[in-house]
Amino acid sequence: MSHSGFRKKGRSGALLCGTFAAIPHPVAAEVTARSGADFVCIDWEHAQIGRGEIENLVRAIEAGGAVPMVRVPGNNAEAIAAALDSGAQGILVPRVSSAAEATAAARAMRYPPDGERGAGPGRASAYGYDIASYIEKANRRLLLAVQVETGRAVEAIEEIVAVEEVDVVFIGPGDLAVSLGALGTDGAATLEAAMERVLSACRSARKAVGLFRPDASDIARWKAAGASFFIIASDTMFLGAAAAASLGTAGES
Repeated sequence: MSHSGFRKKGRSGALLCGTFAAIPHPVAAEVTARSGADFVCIDWEHAQIGRGEIENLVRAIEAGGAVPMVRVPGNNAEAIAAALDSGAQGILVPRVSSAAEATAAARAMRYPPDGERGAGPGRASAYGYDIASYIEKANRRLLLAVQVETGRAVEAIEEIVAVEEVDVVFIGPGDLAVSLGALGTDGAATLEAAMERVLSACRSARKAVGLFRPDASDIARWKAAGASFFIIASDTMFLGAAAAASLGTAGES
């Protein structure tokens, strides 16, 4: 899909499906992008990916025909700016637990007067040759997703969804379960209740909801609940599953 329509489509609640890029090599990122994903989100937070590798991974994702996003290591203005300067079209900010934290992420993403992002000669602005044009478009086109993954965030969800500049509220079930002490089957009901509270608040505010799923088996269920922006597994998970399926079959023959 085109870069220019990514934020608009994500914000509207139209279905978008992507995956995480955790392998720090452009070949893996490009192959993943060619799979038919709408977007690929480079996982700078949890994968062994450094700042110097982000730009080549963004290039590879673009070459593969998907929209590049970056999950930054934290709610840090310098990290957000670095990812955007590389050419990322969206940012996923982890551990956003209040309206103030959501607003800080939004201000780090936007140029004045809407925010505090600094203008620099990075790849996104053609290394300085297209700064004016890039700045004119960036505030309208770049998607901000904030990750709700703590009990504190669930308690503050009505205030978080009221932050206009947030385009997608993204639920991270794994960390949310840890935060709530709701791991395993014994905690399933607690986790589901927290997720439903987030979904309900987003429905009321007409805010798009994102969700991580380890596979695509229950996407229809969560679409019916109101989620529309899915990150499904990761390149490492797909690699492991495909290898296990093929090699396991070979070993049985």
